[in-house]
Amino acid sequence: MQQPAVADNLQPAQIPAGDNVLEVRNLRKHFPIVRGFFRRTVGHVKAVDDINFHVARGETLALVGESGCGKTTTGRCVMRAIEPTGGQVLFRKGDGEEVAITQLDRVTLRSVQRHMGMIFQDPFSSLNPRLTVLEIIGEPFVTRKLIKSRRELEDRVARLLQSVRLDPSYMRRYPHAFSGGQRQRIAIARALALDPDFVVADEPVSALDVSVQAQILSLLRELQADLNLTYLFITHNLSVVEYISDRVAVMYVGQIVELGETAAIFRRPRHPYAEALLSAVPMIETDGSGRRRERIILEGDVADPSNVPAGCTFHPRCPYVQEICRTDAPDLLNLAAPNEHPHYVRCHFADELDLQGVTK
Repeated sequence: MQQPAVADNLQPAQIPAGDNVLEVRNLRKHFPIVRGFFRRTVGHVKAVDDINFHVARGETLALVGESGCGKTTTGRCVMRAIEPTGGQVLFRKGDGEEVAITQLDRVTLRSVQRHMGMIFQDPFSSLNPRLTVLEIIGEPFVTRKLIKSRRELEDRVARLLQSVRLDPSYMRRYPHAFSGGQRQRIAIARALALDPDFVVADEPVSALDVSVQAQILSLLRELQADLNLTYLFITHNLSVVEYISDRVAVMYVGQIVELGETAAIFRRPRHPYAEALLSAVPMIETDGSGRRRERIILEGDVADPSNVPAGCTFHPRCPYVQEICRTDAPDLLNLAAPNEHPHYVRCHFADELDLQGVTK
């Protein structure tokens, strides 16, 4: 069998060629642990620990994993809402200009951030209750001095409300007058105000009812098709991933443990952690033999990112653990054949395990 290619610490030449809106190289975010009267640093929480990925123009990359695995921190580092500890984030605007977001000063960063948008998890706390919808959605235009009159502001906000399937007359109301789904539509309109190329959607449907989730996901897909948007979709709910994403990156304790096409991972995950996550996806169908798919219950809690286990970080919870897993950290390997799309996995036995998926 051909030896898989090591993809740990991807160099620029190894990142897949093409029209990538975003390229993340060796990204790290370590939060210091300080104690004592003199506030000495006694350790670090490795929230994001040397990860690499790209997002091609027009695609959706889903970043999935349990709470505390580093998904949201990754999204905020990409937007530079928080400062990364190390690594590079390269962003390519619609005109083809490439900028290193992690190296920009604050003034230049502000000009680049107009090409990026962010949708937050909680529609009830992400909207200022003291502002009207007009003021909330229109704020980017006002702060950047992009409008000349109030009439122009109202026209722009009206068009944005229509794009998210809300009545323009709603711009006079305050957030408390709307349901959760309507509030999230307002948040989406705000994120799209400056015509961004790239949007980070951080758990955009997790706080909504299931029926409303479907409506918001459909809206996001329609907007992506109409506006040629590129999404980094952060979620812990794999039930929505298959519907909206082209590729999936599975995170565990600050590292990407599996990265590949959505259909391939749902059909046959290659990492035990991805298998366990997929086993929790509700399904009615049987596997063809008359038996229902087995639910995998992982023992223990997510590893402490301030005290990461030796070897494979997942080995204390892995049902397939062997001695090498306790001592040697696995590399991120591309297990795909030369003519197939890359499928990266961080597991010593990824090419030997026959793991269960959710589709055939």
